[in-house]
Amino acid sequence: MRHALIFAAGLGERMRPLTDHTPKPLLEAGGKPLIAWHLEKLAAAGVHYVVINTSHLAGQFPESLGDGSRWGLRIRYAYEGPTPLETGGGMLNALSLLGEAPFIAVNGDIHSDIDYAALPAEPGALAHLVLVDNPAHHPEGDFLLDAQGRLHAEGTPRLTFSGVGVYRGELLRDWRQVIGDTPGAGERPPRFKLAPLLRAAMAGSQVHGTHHHGAWTDVGTPARLAELDRRLRH
Repeated sequence: MRHALIFAAGLGERMRPLTDHTPKPLLEAGGKPLIAWHLEKLAAAGVHYVVINTSHLAGQFPESLGDGSRWGLRIRYAYEGPTPLETGGGMLNALSLLGEAPFIAVNGDIHSDIDYAALPAEPGALAHLVLVDNPAHHPEGDFLLDAQGRLHAEGTPRLTFSGVGVYRGELLRDWRQVIGDTPGAGERPPRFKLAPLLRAAMAGSQVHGTHHHGAWTDVGTPARLAELDRRLRH
């Protein structure tokens, strides 16, 4: 049974005023909340158990999504408190709910036609990331994908991380050694970004990836949400 994590704890500051009263993953496009598209696709891919991390307006998630049974899923909510724990801290906070096996993790504020069923159930590294062509708002990209399917923090040409990946919990084993004393690392629970851990793993050839050539949208502004909504409705 595959497990999945959906990152849904962000404050959605770039989406205001839409997110003043609604968490960004619950904003609608094509007639349903952004996060519902992920839940449908995860269920279709054979996932039965999903952890959703929450912070901003957290109570709206169980009100809207319930226990997941309408998708054939079991949903657990990992509340991070009033201040989000960032991607690394959020994943660490959710690990006890996710179990020991590799899990899919998805940013709740993207939309794509990435096939979750095609993601490796047992990645041959600590993480397997799906990359996409660089969008206009992020032309420099994030990582280099080499011919052997390994990711590198340096080098060109670079592609953009889609927000979809498969992870082993071991990626977080030495998080404090990698993160050091960055702000938030000493808090309980700790708050830190996942990117430094991924870059450290890349240095040891422990992050693999694939290039997705299909549709993908980072719903980071009201204009992009409106454009996605128009595309999905037509």
